[in-house]
Amino acid sequence: MDVETSRALLSRAIARVANRDDDALKYVYRHTSAKLFGVVLRILHDREEAEDVLQDVYLTVWNKAGRFDPEKASPITWLVAMARNRAIDRLRARGSRVMAGVDEAEAVPDSAPLASTLVETDEEKARLDGCIDGLEPKHASAVRTAFFEGLTYDALAQAVGVPLGTMKSWIRRALISLRACLEA
Repeated sequence: MDVETSRALLSRAIARVANRDDDALKYVYRHTSAKLFGVVLRILHDREEAEDVLQDVYLTVWNKAGRFDPEKASPITWLVAMARNRAIDRLRARGSRVMAGVDEAEAVPDSAPLASTLVETDEEKARLDGCIDGLEPKHASAVRTAFFEGLTYDALAQAVGVPLGTMKSWIRRALISLRACLEA
């Protein structure tokens, strides 16, 4: 099955979930749970907690599927963003802080799929990479670390050695630039 067909089927299934279709939710779960679990586990580093967060994600899908707009994002992008946000919320709730520096992350083996593999087509990936590469290097690095590696803004600010407000400003400006670049 090609990417466009898969995306269309998943979009239709999410639309059916909005109408409380149990079978549609099962379809969405069957086709996305492994990927979403990998994202959540990579952020939380705790299998049991990742399973709990994943359950919360699908409960949210059940309750908020009507908010999904296939014109704004692909279904997997919408789901990954939701899973990532839930995992980061869980980190914040338990008061976790990243103790190791960003430089040490490269040496840690990880069998989970990279976030970059979540970008559904080569064309989208190339376009996104081009837009990120057009950012100031420190902003590009912050965006990649926050969104592709799951580091919280606070942990990223500590790792880079800048105030939290500065990190938030960098990422906000970078996201505004990315939006403009991707919409062009």
